[in-house]
Amino acid sequence: MTDHSPADRAGAIDYIAVEESPRFRELKKTQRSFIFPLAAFFLIWYFVYVLLAAFATDFMSQRVWGDITVGLLMGLGQFVTTFAITMGYVAFANRKLDPIATEVREELEKAEAGA
Repeated sequence: MTDHSPADRAGAIDYIAVEESPRFRELKKTQRSFIFPLAAFFLIWYFVYVLLAAFATDFMSQRVWGDITVGLLMGLGQFVTTFAITMGYVAFANRKLDPIATEVREELEKAEAGA
């Protein structure tokens, strides 16, 4: 085990300061403003599906077309919603989050190179 002297730490990046920087806080706020509402929407949608399956069996077993029921369509809708949310998040991250994250990373790389 090696001990680092204060001279070794002089050029080290203060990651706590980076976390508290306005740009990083903006990144977190932007990400959370997208994730939390979508997570809430999906959980509500999921629990509505589960509760309907448990307590509204007549509704869920209504035939829509042939052997296709409302419950089956809603179950498949869970998968569709999952993929739609994933694709939406990827597009959002590429458009809004990645440019800010790149700026933060480049600042850290410059600070590290200058150390």
